[in-house]
Amino acid sequence: MTIKELEERRIELGLSWERLAELSGLSEEMVRSILENAENRNTEMDHEGKGSDEKTYAGENRAESDTRKSFSYAHLLSLERVLTDGLDIVREKPVVYGTGKCQGKFTLEDYCQLPEDQRVELIDGVFYDMSAPTHIHQILGGKIFRRFSEYIERNRGECVAAYAPLDVQLDCDERTMVQPDVMIVCDREKFQRGIVYGAPDLVVEILSNSSRKKDSYIKLEKYAGAGVREYWLVDPEKKKVIVYDLEQEEYPAIYGFEDTVPVRIFHGKCSVDFREIMEDMKFLYGRL
Repeated sequence: MTIKELEERRIELGLSWERLAELSGLSEEMVRSILENAENRNTEMDHEGKGSDEKTYAGENRAESDTRKSFSYAHLLSLERVLTDGLDIVREKPVVYGTGKCQGKFTLEDYCQLPEDQRVELIDGVFYDMSAPTHIHQILGGKIFRRFSEYIERNRGECVAAYAPLDVQLDCDERTMVQPDVMIVCDREKFQRGIVYGAPDLVVEILSNSSRKKDSYIKLEKYAGAGVREYWLVDPEKKKVIVYDLEQEEYPAIYGFEDTVPVRIFHGKCSVDFREIMEDMKFLYGRL
């Protein structure tokens, strides 16, 4: 979808600048800076990418990208999520978990009272159900975790690699608790009371049909806002890895499962060879 089409969609839905800012979590000034003069912005949002060195927007050159310094990829994702999904976004659906509360009103107290077999994440007061991982999801996450852990141990680093299920109180408030598939935490003081208190340095989420929208949009925004430095979206179906350098606010790099993906928080000294992983896992793809 082009930026011009986003503006046309805003008009079609009858959304004011103020209302769109409210729904997307952006300032009205930011929304205007993105969508105004849309006639001159026919750049297409390209989620798949064409390679690690190309920009997220198809057809955009480096000079054009310099004009976009005032807003980031995550800002555009916020607008696209609201305008393409319409107004019935997951967080607005009234789902009650036996407490008499509606979505958007839940807290960590409600989260802790859920049955142990109820797998959910709490994001901004909203419960999101978590499906049990498939064998590909689980094994892929384990292999990524092992490569992180081996590098850290070999270099006697202070960072710690961990994997789900492990609660992360992301914003250090009472409204969000997530469980990243794999993470690296470099501040050991964040391990408190059996959880991670605060943002990990690197987060890996492995996409599934049930989590794709949440991981690609909602959690991307949350991780960026909470201070996660690097975010990987690993797509077993499309065999792609999307890497967001949130610390530098760069456009995402897109890799295939034939590539070696560097860990940016370790300045590329650690990497994950997905070709090697796929060699180990290719038998599983015939058993879906």
